Amino acid sequence: MSHFHPDPATFLEELVKIPSVSGSEGAAAAWLVSRMSDLRYDEAFVDGAGSPTGILGQGEKTLILLGHIDTVPGDVPVRRTPGRLYGRGTVDAKGPLAAFTLAAAAVGPREGWRIVVVGAVEEESATARGARAAAELYRPEACIIGEPSSWQKLCVGYKGRLLVDCRLTRPLTHTAGRERGGCEDIVDFWNRISQLATSLNTGATRIFEQLSPSLRSMRSQNDGLLETVEARIGLRLPPGLKVAEVESSLGKLASLTRKGQGRSDATIDESGEIELSFSGREEAFRAGKSNPLVRAFLQAIRDEDGTPGFVVKTGTSDMNLVGPAWGCPILAYGPGDSSLDHTPDEHIEIAELESSIGVLGRAIRQLTSSPS
Repeated sequence: MSHFHPDPATFLEELVKIPSVSGSEGAAAAWLVSRMSDLRYDEAFVDGAGSPTGILGQGEKTLILLGHIDTVPGDVPVRRTPGRLYGRGTVDAKGPLAAFTLAAAAVGPREGWRIVVVGAVEEESATARGARAAAELYRPEACIIGEPSSWQKLCVGYKGRLLVDCRLTRPLTHTAGRERGGCEDIVDFWNRISQLATSLNTGATRIFEQLSPSLRSMRSQNDGLLETVEARIGLRLPPGLKVAEVESSLGKLASLTRKGQGRSDATIDESGEIELSFSGREEAFRAGKSNPLVRAFLQAIRDEDGTPGFVVKTGTSDMNLVGPAWGCPILAYGPGDSSLDHTPDEHIEIAELESSIGVLGRAIRQLTSSPS
């Protein structure tokens, strides 16, 4: 359908060379829209949220390939070695997005279908601006999320997430006195969260089934009169544990901490309270395995001489947001080793990129030719 047949590694390399940290995706989005036009997409544009979008066909049924074009910060020099491409985003997740773009173009318009490729913005931030806009714009029959799963695996679930910002302001105390400082109170709060996780995780053998807290940052300062301590805590939530439940539990733990309950030191100044603010709320999501989308991918991987399998992830993705909103068959797929996400060594195997494009093409053709 097109006279433009880019080499996949070169296509991805050019995209990766354009920085697109969350909130600054404009240049990369414009480049991808231009390439979509070269690939003869019926429509290619930047949507209202800033996400590059390409559409093939005008059918009543919609298949969405929802990748993301933003990256985390960090300069990973773009370079090639035999069989590999290095650079920020090669795995997470410009690699999957490039595979989406090229595979859909190779398939072309399909009768009765509209194939939509979206490079969502701000996936790596708590705002998820691109996915939230897409959730309102479309009502697809099926969705593929662009995340690294390896070319032979399908990701069908992600843990939930909750970010907690803690702030404690209290009168400054002498370090030689009996009274505890604000840092110790925040550490006490953190320890209570760790104890809660240990209790809730009893009997859960897989990380995917566990509540996983992490202390992201902590800092303190004082003006000679008041001490202020701030900390950020991240929690990864397993299926079945709701965000609202965790928020309620953390509120109770903060109250216990400031009242000094369960501690030998009861001299804490109760005028200081741990204030909590929550963000990044994402419920855990697990997709079904028995549907035409999954069957199409399983067959496509076998046809590419792969051995298909399923994985679940301990992080989050746009699946957490659009999965419940759309209620359609959904999975995450893309080339790359997810253990390299956000690392200084981020790179992709070029052969895997090429294999994933083959799998995607076969799966799209199978799905869009099915009467169901």
